[in-house]
Amino acid sequence: MEVKVSENGLEKALKILKRNLQKDGLMGELKRRRYYDKPSVRLKNKQREAQKKKAKSMRHSAQNRKP
Repeated sequence: MEVKVSENGLEKALKILKRNLQKDGLMGELKRRRYYDKPSVRLKNKQREAQKKKAKSMRHSAQNRKP
């Protein structure tokens, strides 16, 4: 990943870099890897995320069906 800094635009370049990292999912990956998760905890987290995703899709599909 490359961000070009023009003259005194360091703050702007840093903001762009952070946005690109967030978009690529690197920040979330770093947070997840900060500490070791046991395989059982990892599985529980994965199942919890799947439930959240399913509930969200159900809410969206319910909203689309209402007239």
